[in-house]
Amino acid sequence: MSVTHSPPHGDLAATSPPASRRSRSTVRAAGLAAAALLLTAVVVLSIAVGAKQLPLADVWSGLLHPDSAEYAVVHRMRLPRTLLGLLAGAALGVAGAVMQALTRNPLADPGLLGINAGASAAVATAALLGVTALNGYVWFALLGAAAVTALVYAVGGGRGATPARLALAGAALNATLYSYVSAAMLLSAASLDRLRFWTVGSLASADSATVTRVLPFLAAGLVVALATARPLNALALGDDAARALGARPALIRAAVIVAVTLLCGAATAACGPIVFVGLLVPHLVRALTGPDLRWLLPYCAMLSPVLLLGADVLGRVLGRPGELQVGMVTAVLGGPLFLWLVLRGRVARP
Repeated sequence: MSVTHSPPHGDLAATSPPASRRSRSTVRAAGLAAAALLLTAVVVLSIAVGAKQLPLADVWSGLLHPDSAEYAVVHRMRLPRTLLGLLAGAALGVAGAVMQALTRNPLADPGLLGINAGASAAVATAALLGVTALNGYVWFALLGAAAVTALVYAVGGGRGATPARLALAGAALNATLYSYVSAAMLLSAASLDRLRFWTVGSLASADSATVTRVLPFLAAGLVVALATARPLNALALGDDAARALGARPALIRAAVIVAVTLLCGAATAACGPIVFVGLLVPHLVRALTGPDLRWLLPYCAMLSPVLLLGADVLGRVLGRPGELQVGMVTAVLGGPLFLWLVLRGRVARP
């Protein structure tokens, strides 16, 4: 879909001189390359830092040589944990960005429509029923996320739903469903034991099977979300203008909901509810890229894992000889940082 009239979000690409457009594109591409380098550095740190410190030479040996002493540590523990952090971070950041664009609410995050809460409530129900394997949790989480999405849509007004009504419906369901999760944990000692680390958000239990089981859902969600970038830019002009440009607002909203359901359902099943990644990163990125989703989403996919893996590494360092769960670290870091952005007036409208 090509947007050629009154570019959305204040993007002047269609009216700026060609040299100016090329210059901005070059700067953004260079920034994306820098983000990729930063992500690579954080990935190396995630593999090297833990209860046992590994020099870079040992990390390399553990990656490539099955007979090395470090192979088991790297391949069975550090590498799956890092890969899950990459996938979950990208999922939460991209989901947050598209939710902010869809609802036109700068404070939106993946939990705005109750999707995280629905996934969490479904996983708590699975634990009450005796489900212990991730491949069971994932399906429960996706079903819970989808059911809550449909409920929020119905409560928000169906075809006449507005972003504000959807947000209010999601907020009400969030409070109700998280209360249910707390009650489920109190009612069953076994559920409490299984969910106590999961509910704060953790990468500690990641293994290769975890990554393999959630990868198809997260990959599908990322593909759908990235495909909505240009149509969402058109939708920012309003439904009537978007239709005039050939967009289909109802289909765009449905695609975004499907993407966020897949991303948040799978990430929540694997890691638990992790806060602030989907809320904070899009605002930080928007200061670099502007609000054009064609650039914003790739940047979020690169930089959100930087935040999540960086918080995970920090939790391992600060909590030695144990560790602080990543959900606790993102909450402690994200709250004050987001408050600082608000006070500085840096929270831009999507």
